[in-house]
Amino acid sequence: MSQPQAIFTRIDEPSVTGKPATASSTALPSSSSSSPSSSSSSKPIEPLSTDVARIYTHLHPVLLLSLYAVQFNSIVAEPVGALAAALLPLAALQVIYATVCLPPAGSSGAGAKTAAAAGRRKKDGKDAGFAGRVTTAMLSLTLSTIAGIPLLTVLLVLFGAPATTHLAHTALAAAHLSFLASVPLIYACGVDGARWRALVALMVPADEVFGGAVGAVVGAWVGAVPIPLDWDREWQKWPVTIVCGAYAGYAVGKVLGGTLLKGKTFRFD
Repeated sequence: MSQPQAIFTRIDEPSVTGKPATASSTALPSSSSSSPSSSSSSKPIEPLSTDVARIYTHLHPVLLLSLYAVQFNSIVAEPVGALAAALLPLAALQVIYATVCLPPAGSSGAGAKTAAAAGRRKKDGKDAGFAGRVTTAMLSLTLSTIAGIPLLTVLLVLFGAPATTHLAHTALAAAHLSFLASVPLIYACGVDGARWRALVALMVPADEVFGGAVGAVVGAWVGAVPIPLDWDREWQKWPVTIVCGAYAGYAVGKVLGGTLLKGKTFRFD
């Protein structure tokens, strides 16, 4: 329901011709009304309602963890080569997940669609054509590569990654973290600055996309804990545990964000 509008009435002075005064009203939009983008940012992202989306959204974290488990021994033995080889299947899984399960940016806001458009979405189970969703997913992957990887590489160095050695290791760890966290977020949220400020400030309700991104970041941070311990294990070398924590955190965060924590927001008292 739309917000009440403020009505201002203006009474014109009588003219010199003797005509009676007239009254006119001007309606101004209420300042409390919100734009579609701001209203949609306060709602959790809902997966598409197709049967394929319902199945694959639960299968997706299992496939990701299986991918990493299969590659784990190779990553421990040769991190650079194995992490580079695992990027392509990771990118493919993230693009498939976004295309099949998520509404593209701008299509999930209830206030931005007409009743006819909503009826069409209900009929065919999607907001945009399949080709359009694939294109959006590929653009999200491109942005995650050209913007996310350099940014996360710098952040990893600032948080303690080797600054003068193991640069390829750090960049590949950043690439895996960026593909895990950024591809679904960019696909579902677009490049709206206000939406991203809310995401960074943790002021959006939890859902499986936001939960997966937060889980990947927290998991990577927790994954750094075993590295300095004096266990003399091969898997403790940089950045094996970081990437392992990112995958595990993404899976846990995605599941919790889409179930137990869905719709909840962070509160900092």
